[in-house]
Amino acid sequence: MLTTVVSGRTYDFSHTVGALGYMQSPVAVECGTGDSVYVLSRQYEVAKEGPWNKTALWAQINKLSIGNEWGTEEHLGKIGRYGNGEGELIWPAGFVLNGNGSVFVTDEWMNRISRFTVDGEFEFTWGTEGEGDGEFNGPSGITMDSNGDLLVVDSLNHRIQKFGPDGVFKMKFGSLGSAPGELDSPWGITVDSQDNIYVADHKNHRVQKFDSSGNLLGSFGSYGSGGKGQLNRPSDVAVDPDGDVYVCDWANNRVQIFGENGKFITSLLGDAHELSKWQKQVVDSNRDVVKARRRVSTMEPEWRFSLPAGLTFDKNKFRLIVADSQRGRVQIYNKVKDYMEPQFNL
Repeated sequence: MLTTVVSGRTYDFSHTVGALGYMQSPVAVECGTGDSVYVLSRQYEVAKEGPWNKTALWAQINKLSIGNEWGTEEHLGKIGRYGNGEGELIWPAGFVLNGNGSVFVTDEWMNRISRFTVDGEFEFTWGTEGEGDGEFNGPSGITMDSNGDLLVVDSLNHRIQKFGPDGVFKMKFGSLGSAPGELDSPWGITVDSQDNIYVADHKNHRVQKFDSSGNLLGSFGSYGSGGKGQLNRPSDVAVDPDGDVYVCDWANNRVQIFGENGKFITSLLGDAHELSKWQKQVVDSNRDVVKARRRVSTMEPEWRFSLPAGLTFDKNKFRLIVADSQRGRVQIYNKVKDYMEPQFNL
């Protein structure tokens, strides 16, 4: 279903962007100004046997220009590279851009946050392994509030920490558990226009909503694979200007959408019926691949999400962008205002 109309909302699939080589195992996505979109890719491929023996290491943010139509995308540059030195990344998990031209990237393996310019110049880093204030154990999601402060998911310490853009610790909340307000290996995070904080509570299979001081406001989602808001290891969350909440239902291979009050609205399963520009170039360059694709009974598995890991809502273009991690691409849905059903009986 390329267009989903439900509860007064319309989600219209636009197109997909990416391909191996341009977007390797994308796990997070953020929007810049204009058409600019930043996608965090990470992959470690163990050396293989035989003539193709190699080790592939990806740990970088790719800067893209993504227009409104298929085939208009361009690769503009990258931020970061694999390694454990300054300005390098081992296992990045999340990132956020601020309005002053800086990019903040979490690194689960290095237990630190690195700050770059949007042009890829390294600025500084902070954080060490530990349980104290300003220390990390597997930092993952990161977002920024209206004051420019950073909220970081300290995943294996089961808490959220707040920092200034200079890396100075400000506050924390959360502890291990499954009771209301407790967290178990949280992952993604976002804030709404009121600075309320939404956390993808990964192993508790729910999203929890807190105020800016860390007080619990509510939660939604329960464990399962059904259609009425059930979740299995949610990995990221985003909120649009209307207050609708989007959740990467990672292990269920879908995106779940909830209203501002936590009521389930609908699911998106992935609708990439057409290859991206770069994927098509790869396929068309190999006749055997073209033939093989024509012999399969259905292309539907290719259309669908496979472990979608991250998402963002582009407020300027009013569209949802989902990092489809195992497909090496992002899928894009427009949230259409004033959608009119076609009148075929006129």
